[in-house]
Amino acid sequence: MANWSIYRAKEDLTRISREAGIEVLFFDGRGGPTARGGGNTYLFYAALGRRIESNQIQMTVQGQTVSSHYGIKPAAQHNLSQLLAAGLENNLYDRPERELNDKQRDLIHKLAQSSYEKYQALKEHPLFLPYLEEMSTLNYYNMANIGSRPAKRGDKTELHFEDLRAIPFVGAWAQLKQNVPGYYGLGSALQECEEEGDLPGCAELYQRSGFFRALIANAMQNLAKSNFELTRYMADDPRFGAFWKMIHREFESTREMVLKVTGQQVLLEDNPRARLSIELRERVVLPLLIIQQSALMRREELREPDNEYLLELYEKIIVRSLYGNINASRNSA
Repeated sequence: MANWSIYRAKEDLTRISREAGIEVLFFDGRGGPTARGGGNTYLFYAALGRRIESNQIQMTVQGQTVSSHYGIKPAAQHNLSQLLAAGLENNLYDRPERELNDKQRDLIHKLAQSSYEKYQALKEHPLFLPYLEEMSTLNYYNMANIGSRPAKRGDKTELHFEDLRAIPFVGAWAQLKQNVPGYYGLGSALQECEEEGDLPGCAELYQRSGFFRALIANAMQNLAKSNFELTRYMADDPRFGAFWKMIHREFESTREMVLKVTGQQVLLEDNPRARLSIELRERVVLPLLIIQQSALMRREELREPDNEYLLELYEKIIVRSLYGNINASRNSA
């Protein structure tokens, strides 16, 4: 829904600007993970249609993306070349896959609305915020010098969803290796289409629309970076077990449906470079994440004042593991 809304907003702003004889410039927040507006930059810009002005491109590049994409000359040349190629392709060539017809628009809107309602229901679940506060590293981002803002807005003791900042919110899901903001709701939306007999239409949309392919590719990245084995112990938690299982079911459903729509046997089968890169980094961070989960569990068990030393020790382990995981994963925050 977020990507589709931005796409349509750009179309509307372009139409109004052209009518007024003004060339509009869009400044995109592309830094960070897909759940915070990132994702494959080439696919994103190459998929823009004629209804969206793209003579000039401006975008943010933040955090680990700066060093990983532009820190050495070969990487900088590769990524800048891809960005330049996307801009040239979008302005020099007419490609049907960049333009959406009414039928395709209706299907994307249907999927967007369905996935949004599923995600909205998750956010409104009474255990949504307690789960993040008690089972993730959300509250430890304030202790780590990695964000430009506090973990939440205001100084209220009780946490409300509207108080959350993007970096600790998305980062907390990434540290859990659940990556909920990057795919949650997509599986349910595609499953609804399958039950209505319209899954072939989704598969055709994937083949014919660069925009939809970019969305699915971003979702596959988030799925590939997820690892529910890390937190499987939560399935037996008396308070959060059912909530964890609900998230896990949506993860499994999304993975299954995405593979059906794309016709792939494994996630990112069409992008072996990205798949192997993710697999390598996930193996690197897994031991650190296991240590982090152990520290979180032990930290929750120690509530007595006379355990202040151990509390501080576990908190230090959690914060240090944040640094390591974010740097190794490149986009954990």
